[in-house]
Amino acid sequence: MPVLKPTDFAARIVWLGLVRDRDAALEAVSVEHVMASFAGPEGDAHAGVTRPSCSRVTAQYPKGTTIRNTRQFSILSAEELAQIAARMGVERLDPALVGATMVVEGIPDFSHVPPGSRLQAAGGATLVVDIENRPCTLPARPIEGRHPGFGAKFKAAAVGRRGITAWVEREGSLQVGEALRLHIPDQPVWAHLEAVRGK
Repeated sequence: MPVLKPTDFAARIVWLGLVRDRDAALEAVSVEHVMASFAGPEGDAHAGVTRPSCSRVTAQYPKGTTIRNTRQFSILSAEELAQIAARMGVERLDPALVGATMVVEGIPDFSHVPPGSRLQAAGGATLVVDIENRPCTLPARPIEGRHPGFGAKFKAAAVGRRGITAWVEREGSLQVGEALRLHIPDQPVWAHLEAVRGK
């Protein structure tokens, strides 16, 4: 019996970007297509089969430990990006400023799609949703450069709207304008989730 259920929800890719050198700057460069290999988006600084662990997983590993890279893609929704901009008080927030790999539209409450979900292109390229991407302070500098006085407002404005991280399950090309169908794990929510979260 299949454990992943195809849904009628589809996300249309409206923007793609590559972070060329994250040590130099988080800001991404807009592109029309991305080749997604098992190591992630080719030409992106976040690509790689493994990565050093960061502050988000210090409860599991000391910082800098080599772990599997499930943060190959940073995907936001256009709808939530607009909400972030409104909460910050700017007219529009360029996804390049937050180091996005992809922006999609069409899936409601995108930042909270279930972990383990798949986003699959018609050509077969498939991304696995890892987890919600929690906002951090790194986008503050590029945002500040474009919108003086607003950079520090990003982190609070992006809570619950920062999108998701994802990794490549099946290789293939991804292009602006194409659709990604959402497939979700066909299982109930763990009965003890709220109790564990409360600790």
